[in-house]
Amino acid sequence: MEVENVSRRRVLRWSLSIVVILAIAGFIAYRAITFSNQPQQRRGRFQEAGNQPVGVARIRRADIRLSLRALGTVTPLANVTVTTQISGQLMSVGFKEGQLVHKGEFLAQIDPRPYQAALDQAKAQLSRDQASLEQARMDLTRYQTLVTQSSIPRQTAEDQVWIVKQDEGTVAYDQAQIKAQELNLVYCHIVAPADGRVGLRQVDPGNYIQAGSSTGIVVLTLLRPISVIFSVPEDSVPAIMAQVRSGATLPVTIFDRANVNRLASGQFAAIDTQVDTTTGTVKLRANFENADGALFPSQFVNVVMLLDTLRDSVTVPLSAVQRGAPGTYVYLVDENDTVAVHPIKLGVQDGNLFAVESGLNPGDRVVTDGADRLRDGARVSIPDDASHAGQGQGGGGARQHRGQGQDGGPWQRGQEQGGGAWQHRGQGQGAGRGGSPGDGVQGDSANREHHRRRQTDGSQEPAESQQGPQSGPAPGSLPPPRGREDGSRPALTPPSASPPASGTSSSPPPSSP
Repeated sequence: MEVENVSRRRVLRWSLSIVVILAIAGFIAYRAITFSNQPQQRRGRFQEAGNQPVGVARIRRADIRLSLRALGTVTPLANVTVTTQISGQLMSVGFKEGQLVHKGEFLAQIDPRPYQAALDQAKAQLSRDQASLEQARMDLTRYQTLVTQSSIPRQTAEDQVWIVKQDEGTVAYDQAQIKAQELNLVYCHIVAPADGRVGLRQVDPGNYIQAGSSTGIVVLTLLRPISVIFSVPEDSVPAIMAQVRSGATLPVTIFDRANVNRLASGQFAAIDTQVDTTTGTVKLRANFENADGALFPSQFVNVVMLLDTLRDSVTVPLSAVQRGAPGTYVYLVDENDTVAVHPIKLGVQDGNLFAVESGLNPGDRVVTDGADRLRDGARVSIPDDASHAGQGQGGGGARQHRGQGQDGGPWQRGQEQGGGAWQHRGQGQGAGRGGSPGDGVQGDSANREHHRRRQTDGSQEPAESQQGPQSGPAPGSLPPPRGREDGSRPALTPPSASPPASGTSSSPPPSSP
């Protein structure tokens, strides 16, 4: 009994092993068949699937602006902290926060009564001292008469002269005290020292304020006009000073923090007298009218100062400039839509344009889009030209419109007979995907190779292919009516099927014996 159980387990074990082996073999066979049916694609940076669609631009002449770009801060021409010049109680405030005021307008009132009393006291003291002076002068006149009569000693008369002078000094001091008290009364009435806008009130009425306080009552800022202070590298100073010495007016444009919105336009005003040794920059000031109030004190802005303009310069787009082993170069497109690496020498940059010192001429075509997949001598297609023509031209454009013919399926990869990338139906009866007859170089080579193999095998060409190409639209002519004559739509060619060769019918050739 035990021997039978052991035999059964062995048979079951072997059966399971055979089933697992068969399953693995079937999976391997399925993967091999599936992989063999998939089209092989060439991988790599430079694929030979057709001409590379690129964007191009023509070299032209334009004006290049020589500008200095810097970061600046809006700085008012006058920023005054209004403080009291005397001590006293703040009685009232004559402004509203944020109000625009003019020079001489009333701002605040200090209690004037103590200073008025001091003024009255000074005036009383002046009256008393003036009376003493008059009495001293009368005594001097009397003493001088008595001296001539030898009635009194001469010393007495001489001493009276100096007493008169002392009284005169006392009266002058009293008069100065009166002026000081009158000035204190003027200080009690605080007015705006300049035009501008007042900020938030720092002290409320009823508080006792003292002279010399750093807090102040309010801050007044001049907004119109206003200035911007910015720093430029010290290497730019010679160019700036050359323009200043020639008497040129240097326009300055201000943009916001994001460097998107234009805020104001003004002109260069002044340059600092020395270079900041810690940063290697020099400070400049530009003035702006600021009529609309777009510039606010301490605002961070982007500054563009125009130094000069290069008229009628040869320019190249920034997107066309490449940098590599040859140095600075562009992909130059010739008349045959073939690109070549062309070294150039660049000048100054103005936005998205570079001034070209040498290497390019007006009218040259350079690649601006798709240059990362190009190499020297590669053929390209221009999508703009292809879309205007409406037909594929030797390699086809990217995403061409649907053609009218019996060949080609929708959205086929143009890898056969010169087709472009992602083209619609081909046009003509023998053309590739979107290409005209005779344009696709790869398609013609495949066609000739196909005929050579059939002749080597001893097979005969179809009757239609021996009679020459069928009548079809010539390159550049209007395409035939869409679909068949009976009104039915032509069958779509599967993506994996190879298109018929140029000059042959769309029916498949007979099999070789």
